[in-house]
Amino acid sequence: MKQQRIFPGVILLGFGAYFYLQQAHIILFSEFFTWPTLLMIVGIAFLAQGYVGKDHEAILPGTILVGFGLHFHLVNRMPVWPDHMGVFVLILALGFLLRYQKTGTGMFQGGLFLVLSILMLFSDRTAGWFGFLGGQVGSIVSLWPFVLILIGAFLLFFKRK
Repeated sequence: MKQQRIFPGVILLGFGAYFYLQQAHIILFSEFFTWPTLLMIVGIAFLAQGYVGKDHEAILPGTILVGFGLHFHLVNRMPVWPDHMGVFVLILALGFLLRYQKTGTGMFQGGLFLVLSILMLFSDRTAGWFGFLGGQVGSIVSLWPFVLILIGAFLLFFKRK
């Protein structure tokens, strides 16, 4: 049974606390009065709806919003945090895999995005992994967007039995 009161309840609690702390001028939280915090509040509401309200399809958007908000907070505060497109793909993979735990669907997409994120995040090292191909690595690397397009078209237009 899906409880529809959890999502708006968490949104109102989160936004209320956000705006109260902002109006109170509490210096401890001044770094968090930015739009990534609002993304995280909405994401936490989706995650609460997904886990507490048993609306498991809300896990994916919740993970994406919390992950993106967390990324935008950390990218300028932690020098070791990667500022790379692969982080966004990794967050997508995590969302699909967390949803898979509850629904049993999305394992293929989660695995695909996980592999893609690893290849993107470690692209400087992955070229060495394919050293046996010699000079052909450059041409293979330049074709990866077309591989993504083909996989996406396959998922959209061809039904599995």
